[in-house]
Amino acid sequence: MSSYILAPLAREDLREIWDRIAEDDFDSADRVLEDIRSAIVNLTKRPLMGHVRRDLAPPEYRFWPVYSYLIIYRPSTSPLEIVRVWHGAQRQPRLV
Repeated sequence: MSSYILAPLAREDLREIWDRIAEDDFDSADRVLEDIRSAIVNLTKRPLMGHVRRDLAPPEYRFWPVYSYLIIYRPSTSPLEIVRVWHGAQRQPRLV
């Protein structure tokens, strides 16, 4: 059993990230998703290591960077809920 769940928007974000990168390089797309998933697994072990971004979301959400992406999650949930995986150049993410 996984120690995290991907919200529907996060699942969609990961598909879009892979699709966008894979247009140029399948191996890079796989590597980026693997690194994001590895970061998520690390967050399940230490969920408070992310940071609060009051400019983007209420304080119950935390953010963790991987490359140009931000993993947005709720550390108080069990299993850990990954809400979005958002590219930093995009406009403010919709969380639900």
